Amino acid sequence: MVVSGGRLEQAVAAFLREEFCAPAAAIIGFVDILIEDARQHEWTDCVRDLERMRQAGAQLSALIAQAVDSSHGGKDEIARLRHELRTPLNAIKGYGELLVEEAQDSGHDSLLTDLGKVLDLADRLLGEIDRIGDTAAAPPIDIVGAVLQGIRPLGDRAGPDPRSGASHILVVDDNASNRDLLARRLVREGYRVTAAESGASALAFASAGGFDLVLLDLVMPGMSGFEVLCRLKADTSTQHIPVIMISALDELDSTVRCIEAGAEDYLPKPFNPVLLRARIGASLEKKRLLDELRVEKERSEALLLNILPRTIVERMRRGETVIADRIAASTILFSDLVDFSSLAAKFSAEETVKLLELLFSRFDALAARHGVEKIKTIGDGYMVAGGLPETCTDHAVAVAEMALAMLSAVEDTRHAVGRPLQLRIGLHTGELVAGVIGTRKLAYDVWGDAVNTAKRMESGGLPGRVHVSAATRQVLGDRVRFEPRGLLDVKGKGPMETYFLYRHE
Repeated sequence: MVVSGGRLEQAVAAFLREEFCAPAAAIIGFVDILIEDARQHEWTDCVRDLERMRQAGAQLSALIAQAVDSSHGGKDEIARLRHELRTPLNAIKGYGELLVEEAQDSGHDSLLTDLGKVLDLADRLLGEIDRIGDTAAAPPIDIVGAVLQGIRPLGDRAGPDPRSGASHILVVDDNASNRDLLARRLVREGYRVTAAESGASALAFASAGGFDLVLLDLVMPGMSGFEVLCRLKADTSTQHIPVIMISALDELDSTVRCIEAGAEDYLPKPFNPVLLRARIGASLEKKRLLDELRVEKERSEALLLNILPRTIVERMRRGETVIADRIAASTILFSDLVDFSSLAAKFSAEETVKLLELLFSRFDALAARHGVEKIKTIGDGYMVAGGLPETCTDHAVAVAEMALAMLSAVEDTRHAVGRPLQLRIGLHTGELVAGVIGTRKLAYDVWGDAVNTAKRMESGGLPGRVHVSAATRQVLGDRVRFEPRGLLDVKGKGPMETYFLYRHE
């Protein structure tokens, strides 16, 4: 891209102004700090000389601006300004060097560091002032030209962003003319626009949802734009919508307060259409990226909650690195599809997965309905626990009711798919340890004798029956009906009294 001569000259002048004005402003800033320190310690002799340096700094700053603006004028004018620049610089250096000597002699060592910075800046400017007016010098032209090459002039901008039609902007202004003008400009840019004439109507529109940006007038009768902004940011349903304030009050306090309250930007009236277009585009792009991030966060949150209980996730967010709890009483359920390996051998891989997905999805829904925690699936086995991660008194009842509902779900599935499905279920109640293991693949799991015993109840049970231990029988009491099975020799446990569970008639 070719950079026009006029654009390059203006940019070089701005570059030089920054290069020279910045050191001059820094000199004034350091001298102001020195004056404050000297007054605080009542070093009156130093204050007088520092104030003279401050005056010379202000003169220097004005001359630099004049010199840069005249850098394309006649050689005589440029030479005169170069000469005049040396006068305030020499004054700054002269008074500064005297103050260094006085500070060293009087023990005012706290002044020396900042005085040294002022003198270094003055020396730098003295060495650089010959560059003013020499716009043919390679460094500024090369630097500025390279920057401008990558920035397309406004006159070359393309038409409206094709994505702008998907963005919906709420324009809020009590002045009908301002509202209409702004709305028409935005429609020409390809945006969808809704106009509101008051703060109350703006809040009503915003609460209905669907807006990507709010352009909000600050000064309005009744509810001010600032109050509207605060209410939008206090409401969780609207706080994510970026707000650009537009106002005739071009003063610092209003700008700062609006930004602190959550405004994305602040533009004074009458607004520059080109600048407004750029600010709107930047705000919408930022919102788009934040929306994508929020969707991804929600997706990650959902996946995490499919792996871990919500209370465990909240503890991890609070910084707990080791999640381990001893649960005094919990009821464990193990289930297993009877002879499913032989049945699966007759299916294709896809049929096997679809069948388990159908059945386990029903089990997941039952776990959520009965308020028990799914621990894991193991092949064609399914395991849940009641009474954790948060303790509750009716965990045995909840697990027992789920067990009976699981048998009904298997019957329904058997009729639906036309396959001979049978489920064996075992329950046991006791103490266990629960916690999170893993670093790359997290898992919430349980351990202890209660877990092993529940597994033995399942493996020693009968198809289509819920086999429970004496411990679970005691906790359930007379809330359900049991059929005694008698003594059963349980592997690793010896003879145990066990029962089968029935519903009430």
